[in-house]
Amino acid sequence: MLSFGTAGCNSGCRFCQNFDIAKARIIDKLSVGASPEKIAQVMASRGIDSVAFTYNDPIVFAEYAIDTAQACRALGIHPIAVTAGYMSAEARPDFYAAMDAANIDLKGFTEDFYWKVTGTHLADVLAIIDYAVNEARTPEGEHVWVELTTLLIPGLNDDDAQLHAECTWIGEHLGPDVPLHFSAFHPSYRIMDVPPTPHETLTRARAIALAEGLHYVYAGNVHDREGDTTYCPNPQCHAKLIERDWYRIIADRLSASSGGNGHCPQCGTAIAGRW
Repeated sequence: MLSFGTAGCNSGCRFCQNFDIAKARIIDKLSVGASPEKIAQVMASRGIDSVAFTYNDPIVFAEYAIDTAQACRALGIHPIAVTAGYMSAEARPDFYAAMDAANIDLKGFTEDFYWKVTGTHLADVLAIIDYAVNEARTPEGEHVWVELTTLLIPGLNDDDAQLHAECTWIGEHLGPDVPLHFSAFHPSYRIMDVPPTPHETLTRARAIALAEGLHYVYAGNVHDREGDTTYCPNPQCHAKLIERDWYRIIADRLSASSGGNGHCPQCGTAIAGRW
């Protein structure tokens, strides 16, 4: 995968992990120019099969991202958006129609947190997430594959009530098969006086999400073999399907080459995803 971005952001997160890019005002000092076609050609020549628009939110360079996504798709390369999901209803159809997949931040689950810590609004983000999961389609007519990420900040968005509310909303509005990633916070930008997220917080959050009926829940930014692993959602099976150690895949029992072909090889349950 090739990951790239530009500069600037339409959110004002006080905990921004990429503030040197997202808050940059002089893009010419940070970047080199490349046309969408050039990016796609270089990727194809190197056998890279997917491109992620990330580091800063691709909605701030939506036209460039869409053009690049279309150029990449023409060469069989899959475009992916990594976004905070904060955009207008008018912008979302063209943006998501250009993507095969998206990872959308659900940064918390109260309006108070969203406004005070990110400068945006929870309801607007929920509307975009609902659209991306339930309505967005690729040019081929397929659903856009969507995953969610919540960065847990001690004392701000990690209480049980907020986590239960978030997971309940996901289950009711999106369904249990949308993957949810809980990530550990590290002090950054304007929140330097809050300690890193304890591993135990991620374990607790993951347990809450699973208890709420979500099928694919992960722990990130920490070393957690269990929290990195994809399990069969069949409660009578619970087989390990994809085992990971950080970003390294230890075992993949779902791919066609391993005989899984998107189904649990132990019980035959269909596993949500792109296989």
